[in-house]
Amino acid sequence: MVGAFWEDRGGPPVIAFGGNALLPDSGDPAASERNAAAFAHAVLRLMPADTGLVLVHGNGPQVGNALLRSEAGSAEVPPSSLDVLVADTQGSIGYLLGRALRNALAAEGRDLEVVTVVTQVVVDSGHSSMKSPTKPVGPFYWPDVGATLARERGWKMVDVPGKGVRRVVPSPPPQEIVEIGAVRALAASGRIVITGGGGGIPVARRNGDLVGVEGVIDKDRTASLAARTIDARGFVIFTEVGHVARSFGKPDEMPLPDLSVDEAQALLDAGEFPPGSMGPKIESCISYAQATGRTGVITSVDALEGALAGTDGTRIRP
Repeated sequence: MVGAFWEDRGGPPVIAFGGNALLPDSGDPAASERNAAAFAHAVLRLMPADTGLVLVHGNGPQVGNALLRSEAGSAEVPPSSLDVLVADTQGSIGYLLGRALRNALAAEGRDLEVVTVVTQVVVDSGHSSMKSPTKPVGPFYWPDVGATLARERGWKMVDVPGKGVRRVVPSPPPQEIVEIGAVRALAASGRIVITGGGGGIPVARRNGDLVGVEGVIDKDRTASLAARTIDARGFVIFTEVGHVARSFGKPDEMPLPDLSVDEAQALLDAGEFPPGSMGPKIESCISYAQATGRTGVITSVDALEGALAGTDGTRIRP
């Protein structure tokens, strides 16, 4: 059944999933443990027999919580920069998911290693998003508090009607995954590799050095970059819905089980897929399919059985 997703040729497959898949709205740690265990068993169903697997996770709720903790303690210790907080979440989520995967492997009597790679991703410090940030992060503030933070820390704040103001940061596209050589080697040797957490720690090259960047990177775009770079034999994005749909949430909603890259691009250009949700997933599958000549899949963990059987999920093919 795994063959429904993976081809027999190419590098280790890549799976992307959001931070919401682990941390529910309640933020309940026990729920995170349960979600990680369920996700681990689903992932093992997709493990190829002859190579490893690469997992790229989001960190939206987790980095939001990290920002809250950093702000809450700012009277005692200096608040952490956003790139450092992304690194923090890579470690914590990598630990949580890695432990769940090891437990699932042990339950199935399988002897495989799970490795978390703290991952830096190079972005262009001159990208237009650096001057016009739009990605909201962290808590909402009273307008006067937001004005003080903007003045003291150089943050850009935007008004959110009915909620106050919120910080926005750049979200530049990923250009290069610094540790991709290690990721490729580890996965090719049969290991499960957790990498690119939260889209990766954003860094830029300056006078030959890597320097941290205050921003966030879309994890689906980083996962697609990883899949293209290692010539992955398959690419799956797990999201909250079983398949992509046209006119989503409307009376004339229509499932889209199979799309060519041209069809997907036309719908994207027509504004069918919002830039803050399904849009980057469609873009990422298009890029993967164009670069590798293979099919990308968008589905949910709950719809995995149907996606494997070909009755659910969305495939974006060359």
